[in-house]
Amino acid sequence: MNDDATPAPAPVPSSPGGPAEAAGARRTVRLGADEALRLLASVPLGRIVFTRRALPTVRPVNHVVDGGDIIVRTHDAAALARCVRVAGSQGVVVAYETDSIDVDARLGWSVVVTGFCHLVTDPAEASRYRAAIRPWTDRPLDEVVRIRPDLVTGVRQVAAG
Repeated sequence: MNDDATPAPAPVPSSPGGPAEAAGARRTVRLGADEALRLLASVPLGRIVFTRRALPTVRPVNHVVDGGDIIVRTHDAAALARCVRVAGSQGVVVAYETDSIDVDARLGWSVVVTGFCHLVTDPAEASRYRAAIRPWTDRPLDEVVRIRPDLVTGVRQVAAG
């Protein structure tokens, strides 16, 4: 094995004065549900978490927020689409997370939504969402799902002072 081809691991700060401390004093502020959903709507990409074969599964997806619901696109053969179809009208419990964090300053926010996910079955509504959501992937995303939030939480990391 050629040692030159093996990248050195990044240093992990283990004492005061590391990168996190150099960013300055910070404090955590809890977000209300309305502000958390507003922030979630301000970014195009998040991560949906659902159960597949009794294990948590995470997928990055694009989204829009419409009337407080989170709408995402997926492809027909995706594990999420299969789970939602099998669940039928009761839907599937999912979590949805997104954030915007400045890794150098250690400031930003994170939002997590938990709720039930259902297929959008109305053809006109699904078509409207397909046009509104520009996927990050090159796969055809023909299914549209809606997450109805039951629990919305969020935190913002701000400069202390």
